[in-house]
Amino acid sequence: MIYRVEGIVIRSTDYGEGNKIVTLLTDSAGKVGIMARGAKKVRSRHTSLVQPFTYGEFVYFRNAGLGQLNAGEIMESNHRLREDIELSAYAAYAAELCDRAFQDEEAGAYLFHQLKACYDALREGKDAAIVIHLFEMKILEAAGYAPQLETCVGCGSDQGPYRLSPQSGGILCRRCISRDPAAMLLEEGTYKLLRLFSAIDLRRLGSIQVRPNTRQQLKTALRSLMDTHLDLRLKTRGFLDQLDRFSAPAAQAAERRRQHKESEPDQAIPDEKEVQDGE
Repeated sequence: MIYRVEGIVIRSTDYGEGNKIVTLLTDSAGKVGIMARGAKKVRSRHTSLVQPFTYGEFVYFRNAGLGQLNAGEIMESNHRLREDIELSAYAAYAAELCDRAFQDEEAGAYLFHQLKACYDALREGKDAAIVIHLFEMKILEAAGYAPQLETCVGCGSDQGPYRLSPQSGGILCRRCISRDPAAMLLEEGTYKLLRLFSAIDLRRLGSIQVRPNTRQQLKTALRSLMDTHLDLRLKTRGFLDQLDRFSAPAAQAAERRRQHKESEPDQAIPDEKEVQDGE
């Protein structure tokens, strides 16, 4: 049977001398594995189409098992995500999350559109770490583990302060904290962002400025939620952590400069015309 789908390449593996086996996350067929014969050859018409992170239209034949790629058209190559080492790391992490967290039939159109929006946001230069944290929240939601962040999961109270309990699947109030003594105390700004991430679609993400402390708490909270409920051991996450360790000193220095600048009194900047007139 011939299928025509929109899809994103989330995994590409060499097979034999000249072939590739590609895993697509599609808009209508879940996750699909297809054989791209000759795709390793330089002159193959499929070489560019099966590059990681490529978004395109794919036509393939399939009865059972692997499909056979017949034709396709690139709609967005996402080449920038492959060329920039940091963006490549984030894009690979998002792809591996989709590949490992869901069975073929579990990956629906919602997940496809969230991954596409994730790659669009990374390509457009939005804050990569924030984009990925929002995508992690969407992964939790798609897997059925969305945290309860509006009221206490123990008693339903809407009166804070709260602590986040990944084990309980949401926030706990002061009276229920004994259920999980290890629950995390988070800043109010972190709670607000977690609630925002839970409420919005990745396709609506605008520009968000996040302080380093809040950024670290977001990472810790979402990692704890992911580890508790999905328990995935991802190679790409280890590489991301290495990148974070290298970039953390620069981010901290930038935050110190920002705080110092805000503490300085405003200085009048002379008008260019006045300077010229005074010469």
